[in-house]
Amino acid sequence: MTTTANVGFEKELFKMADKLRNNMDAGEYKHIVLGLIFLKYISDKFNERYEKLVQEGDGFEEDKDEYIMDNIFWVPKESRWQVLRDNANSPEIGKLVDNALLQIEKENNSLKGVMDKRYAKPDLDKTKLGELITLITNVSAKYHDEKDLMGRVYEYFLNAFADITGGEFYTPTSVVKTIVEMIEPYKGRVYDPACGSGGMFIQSGKFIQEHSQNINNISIYGQESNPTTWRLCKMNLAIRGLDGNLGAHHADSFHNDLHKNLKADFAMANPPFNISDWGGERLKEDDRWQWGIPPVGNANYAWLSHILTHLGSRAGLGAVVLANGSLSSNTSNEGTIRRAMIEDDKVDAIVALPDKLFYSTGIPVCLWILSQNKSHENYRNRCGETLFIDARNLGEMVTRKHRELSEEEIKSIADTYHAYKNKEGNYKDIKGFCKRASLEEIQKHDYVLTPGRYVGIAKEEDDGIPFEEKMTKLSTQLKEQFEKSNILEKQIKENLKGLGYEIN
Repeated sequence: MTTTANVGFEKELFKMADKLRNNMDAGEYKHIVLGLIFLKYISDKFNERYEKLVQEGDGFEEDKDEYIMDNIFWVPKESRWQVLRDNANSPEIGKLVDNALLQIEKENNSLKGVMDKRYAKPDLDKTKLGELITLITNVSAKYHDEKDLMGRVYEYFLNAFADITGGEFYTPTSVVKTIVEMIEPYKGRVYDPACGSGGMFIQSGKFIQEHSQNINNISIYGQESNPTTWRLCKMNLAIRGLDGNLGAHHADSFHNDLHKNLKADFAMANPPFNISDWGGERLKEDDRWQWGIPPVGNANYAWLSHILTHLGSRAGLGAVVLANGSLSSNTSNEGTIRRAMIEDDKVDAIVALPDKLFYSTGIPVCLWILSQNKSHENYRNRCGETLFIDARNLGEMVTRKHRELSEEEIKSIADTYHAYKNKEGNYKDIKGFCKRASLEEIQKHDYVLTPGRYVGIAKEEDDGIPFEEKMTKLSTQLKEQFEKSNILEKQIKENLKGLGYEIN
């Protein structure tokens, strides 16, 4: 089975780097490592341009404009990686790194407030820091021909740290890829109001490149309330060559919407599940609650309403990851809101996903695919219909605690949705997997959207063995197991008797 997990040198590099953190908490250490990888990335890009300018021989290699015009960050002399490399064993290495980051921020407006300057802190072992810098240097030298080396390393480390720390800032790759493959955000405005470390945007960029499209065809709009995660996202986008509007600072999408007037072509989000402290009591008169006021104790329907409000009316598509309770809950007005959204024809598809996909929770989750216009001319008219996909039995455990969807399974889910949505699609219901349901059918189920209610149970394939033959075989096996059970019972009684505990 082909999974979405990264393989190769990244894994070995992470193992080596993780050994260097000593007694430091992984949540703290991840910022140390990711900051260095980002610094190495921008230094590498600068050096590529620097060497080219030297070869041209016009003396412009120290001209800042020569870099800015090619969308390359200007790296001052004291901030270049070779300075850190040459001083890796110095007791002052922490101060040198912090200064390097400070000078880069001063010279590049888009990085202001992004660089996390914590390397001179007394509790950071400077010997280990130097070893980490040397390790990154050596790996970069060994694999210098690898395309997008530091981008791959950065993404793998985000994934690996998410596994260790609980992954609140990170959406697993297979989930992100499923979303992107389904709604295909290849052109227009792409929005994520809870963007975390930017995985949705990164995968959108990959999708565009894989389909030979121009990455400049999308405009990225994101928002993140956690200041540390906001920095991670800014670095993640930069390391992938993506220009994103994440606002000048971190902010809460509910209480400080940085993109209030945005009408996006695509929206993707993996907001925190079931959050109760989202401040809903201060937003009861908000214009976003067109389908009803979300409960103060749970933000699930606030996220759905927020995203629907930000979808453009022309053909806006959204995909939201939520806990399964959102599909059936009738608590505190949730059932009423769900009914209003369904009757307003905003729910295009529901996908039930398996458990253990996320690092932060083992519960199964679902995807809500939202549409502002099911009758848009680019697609098949789907008014009054909703597609249900039950993918709970898909995926494979890649570790003891974590499951992944394979590339083939992701394609199966996406292809099913495309066959349902597209004009040329040849959609067919598959018992136990997918069902196109009418509004009347959903009404009969009291507006509960759990896919299992609609797709039914898959028929078991007939193995061709007659019933009588199966029963004879099963009866023989059961008899053998009873005999073994009797023998074990006698042995246990004899052992207990030897200990002075006789059982009759």
